[in-house]
Amino acid sequence: MLNAGVLGAGHLGKIHLRLLNQSEKYNLVGFYDADDANGKKVEEEFGYKYFNSIEALIEAVDVVDIVTPTLSHYDCARQAIAKGKHIFIEKPITNTVEEAETLRALVAEYGVKGQVGHVERFNPAFIAVKEQLNSPMFIEAHRLAEFNPRGTDVPVVLDLMIHDIDVILSVVNSKVKSVSASGVSVISDTPDIANARIEFINGCVANLTASRISLKNMRKTRFFQKDAYISVDFLEKKCEVVKMKDAPENPGDFDMILQNAEGIKKQIYFDNPYVSANNAILDELETFADAINANTKPIVTLHDGTEALRVATMIIDQF
Repeated sequence: MLNAGVLGAGHLGKIHLRLLNQSEKYNLVGFYDADDANGKKVEEEFGYKYFNSIEALIEAVDVVDIVTPTLSHYDCARQAIAKGKHIFIEKPITNTVEEAETLRALVAEYGVKGQVGHVERFNPAFIAVKEQLNSPMFIEAHRLAEFNPRGTDVPVVLDLMIHDIDVILSVVNSKVKSVSASGVSVISDTPDIANARIEFINGCVANLTASRISLKNMRKTRFFQKDAYISVDFLEKKCEVVKMKDAPENPGDFDMILQNAEGIKKQIYFDNPYVSANNAILDELETFADAINANTKPIVTLHDGTEALRVATMIIDQF
């Protein structure tokens, strides 16, 4: 088992503490929180050991799980890496692309592993269809959330849209060609609703909308590719796959047949895979343990996190 410690005991930090504590792949050593009163309260309520300094926690563990506010990600990770510790770091990886690039270099220099908490990669609905995502050429993503003061210290792009940016970059095998975007600040000092269009060199286009002032919650992405339409509902953990193939010469009474202007006939059929229930946060933490133990590449690397942040920054710069 790997000895693990958590930096940050806020809403998400408490979830990480609970899951690491129940995991069979980690031994939860304890945690640190910059708010001493909160740290002692969490220790008293849940029984996790509270360390009174970052340095003391880092010294006591093999893996540092960084669940602090984004502005402190870089400093926390840098300290952990310099002590030879593996790092799991919540999204976005850092506050700037330059900081992220530095962390990538440090991880390579010290020979440790790092993973970024882009949890939607572990969403069971996405896992169920990702092998069928074959060169999508148009992608439409909507991530809408009801207002929550937590997270409004950063633009909605870094709060919500970055999830979809990472997912899209993971399935489009091409570099970004251009980005155009607009955003509006309604209730916060930074944009609360944003739309972005990402064009890739291979011709793929992704249209993303994110809002944290919606009247309903939605996290849905649609992928269009040759002979297939694939929809992933990240919130409801459902997926829909609609495919087309050449129509048989003698279709059955219930076969769905389309004929285009050139007379080519296609049969529409549904191929919806089984979605296996999971705990995505636990899975991302435990697959990181697997990568450390087997000396393999983590599923969401620091490079992945850096590229997602790079595109997010390009979008924000358009505002």
